[in-house]
Amino acid sequence: MCGIIGTIGRGEAAPLVLEGLRRLEYRGYDSAGIATLVDGRILRRRAEGKLNHLADLLATDPIAGTTGIGHTRWATHGAPVERNAHPIATDRVAIVHNGIIENFADLRTELTAAGYAFTSDTDTEAVAMLLTREMENGATPQEAVARTLRRLHGAFAVAIIFAGYPELLICARRGSPVAVGYGEGEMYVGSDALALAPLTQRICYLDEGDWAVLSATGAQVYDSEDRPVDRPIKLTALSGAMIGKGNHRHFMHKEICEQPAVIGDTLSAFVNPTSRSVVLQDLPFDLAKISRVTIVACGTSFHSALVAKYWFEKLARMPVEVDIASEFRYRAADMPEGGLALFISQSGETADTLAALRYAKSQGQYIAVLVNQPESSMVREADVMLQTLCGPEIGVASTKAFTAQLAVLACFAIAMARARGKIDALREAELTTALSEVPSRIAEVLADEPAIEVLGKSLIEARDVLYLGRGTAYPLALEGALKLKELSYIHAEGYAAGEMKHGPIALVDENTPVVVLAPSDAYFDKTMSNISEVIARDGPVILITDEAGAAHAPAQAKVIVAPTCDPLIAPLVFAVPLQLLAYQVGVFRGADVDQPRNLAKSVTVE
Repeated sequence: MCGIIGTIGRGEAAPLVLEGLRRLEYRGYDSAGIATLVDGRILRRRAEGKLNHLADLLATDPIAGTTGIGHTRWATHGAPVERNAHPIATDRVAIVHNGIIENFADLRTELTAAGYAFTSDTDTEAVAMLLTREMENGATPQEAVARTLRRLHGAFAVAIIFAGYPELLICARRGSPVAVGYGEGEMYVGSDALALAPLTQRICYLDEGDWAVLSATGAQVYDSEDRPVDRPIKLTALSGAMIGKGNHRHFMHKEICEQPAVIGDTLSAFVNPTSRSVVLQDLPFDLAKISRVTIVACGTSFHSALVAKYWFEKLARMPVEVDIASEFRYRAADMPEGGLALFISQSGETADTLAALRYAKSQGQYIAVLVNQPESSMVREADVMLQTLCGPEIGVASTKAFTAQLAVLACFAIAMARARGKIDALREAELTTALSEVPSRIAEVLADEPAIEVLGKSLIEARDVLYLGRGTAYPLALEGALKLKELSYIHAEGYAAGEMKHGPIALVDENTPVVVLAPSDAYFDKTMSNISEVIARDGPVILITDEAGAAHAPAQAKVIVAPTCDPLIAPLVFAVPLQLLAYQVGVFRGADVDQPRNLAKSVTVE
């Protein structure tokens, strides 16, 4: 994920910001930059590559000023070159931004027509231009921010400084986290408290939709309706383990809540928002000539592979085989010439998956890997790396890595469909537009967590729980059951809903809750019939559906209403209530949700 840091107060800003950026290096990045205010003017220093390049630049061409912002950036909208590095600036404002602006292309068109010239490929520049236009029309910086935030669609965190206003720094969050730090005559802002650890122990976390106006002596926070609000200031211990949780009780909860930002960063690395097309790195093979795709993975990654099978086969009309890594190579399968083998692993070190990769390589397959660790063993042995931009995932039970994998797999399926001529540019634009909405749809789910917490209490006494789904909701049923087992130690099983009468229905009674995933898609009516069969046998039902589906929910069912969304992105959106439900049950049962018993984050032995 990208990283943000800012300071306003007494000391020289650039050294403090640079040190804060170093503490954000764990997130990964490919460029970095700093902006400060000097004599009322915005000065910037930006560099490609690692922070040492920026540090060297500042050593030879320093910038003064006591108000400044900085950023470590993954290449998202635009290549990792200096003109796309943050801070993005006009003569009026400089801004650093994490996340994705969904309506960037429309805003850019509007602003270009109004005579504003863009100099970068970033979605962030549209925000800078909106702020600039507001101020040119007479708005104060605070008024400009309030008006601009109302124009933005997506999930984001921003920090902004203004030419001519050396005593002002404004930050805002929607979907992506922001921490405000309180010092002695200085104030700070960061993507997380870890970035602020050397600077202060007093931290305030902005709530969803908040924005804050910082001076050297304090901060005024406003909510999404621009009403002044008070947010608690917490005293943190200066240890990475504690600070890394932010204001969350567990790492897992923090990582669930990071998903809008993580998916925004990941999607931005694969989707060109101007052309609304998927952009992949240069591949050593022609996607149009691949004869078959074989996807191999373990655990949660296997479930993301199962979802991808639906996408590849439906969109690209590409035959796909999905296999569990620990079983795959022992079958000694004969793999077709010209095939692509895709291996999915958060760590890139999973022993079974690595062994399967080597077998596929021996069979003459093209090798692609989808990982979160670019320096891993699997990457070194692959032809192509597809990377999720998650940053570290501390919780053993995967959450943000799962949805980020789905985001990349959806992009890859769209790219293959276009290469094979199965979709045209218009359909590709429709699909990528739907993907760009994922961060904000997930933010909507997170806002409904209190209702999910209530339903979690209803499961704490269960001995067995069934999960049902059809289409891409079937792999999600498997994933939901796995999460409940991992986090609460309750026995749970996922099934294709159409298989219920082939055995699982024998388990249904008043003591066996059934969680049903049923977005209002082509499978909805059939799934509702399955729900009726469960209710007829007194089975308690938790139905996860959207607004249209909720209108047809049986009175006996407890309903979690997820946002209405395109069927393509439903697996990403519907995964989040499953994660929250399992997390809440685990917490209520007193389990260690960050480190469940007997489990390891990376399985490096077979």
